[in-house]
Amino acid sequence: MIETARPDVRDRVAAGDWGALTDELDAHGHALTQQLLTPDECREIIALYDEEERFRTTIDMARYRFGSGQYRYFTHELPDAVAELRAAFYPLLLPVARAWAEKLGKPAPWPDSLEKWLARCHEAGQDRSAQILLRYGPGDWNALHRDVFGDMIFPLQVVVGLDVPGVDYSGGEFLMTEQRPRAQTRGSATVLPQGHGLVFTTRDRPVASKRGWSTGPMRHGVSTVRSGRRHTLGLVFHDAA
Repeated sequence: MIETARPDVRDRVAAGDWGALTDELDAHGHALTQQLLTPDECREIIALYDEEERFRTTIDMARYRFGSGQYRYFTHELPDAVAELRAAFYPLLLPVARAWAEKLGKPAPWPDSLEKWLARCHEAGQDRSAQILLRYGPGDWNALHRDVFGDMIFPLQVVVGLDVPGVDYSGGEFLMTEQRPRAQTRGSATVLPQGHGLVFTTRDRPVASKRGWSTGPMRHGVSTVRSGRRHTLGLVFHDAA
């Protein structure tokens, strides 16, 4: 299976137009990347879903009223491609995270090294892997939520589409809502192309206002899958309690 990631996974992430991606994140709180994984790599990651030993737990969303569908949290022994993607994104997202914290007058506790940041998470009691592989079938959906597992939070995360929309499944758009200051909530829907990533806000982002910068709370979810099967890979940069 996918025991050895191709050596250019990090290069693919770095090759994105990070100036444009940063502008998109600042303006909307989410940004679609270029293709990061090949179709074969996507299929290899999907196949991992049935290898139960790779996961620490399985969540039935209907049981917890999170929606409908299922996802599995990887153990800390991540497949190479997953670990490579996570490690590649962190230093590129770090300047955005620090700039957002400065605008909002909040601490920026994230060190240059992902390993050092995760060590801080573990010291604070957040020591369980939060990397997830999600599977949706017909009628499944994901309620709007935020992936906050404790006080140690990285403000951005990434979801990677693993199937071909319109071919492998229909429906299942990635949803985001933004609670704007003194205004009604704004929503967006994004179709995830196979192998592409969507960088998005974990909890909130800075929003310009007449009084300076305000906190814009955001939530994400998935619309109802109409047909087929939809898989995504979730990359979270803080661990869970």
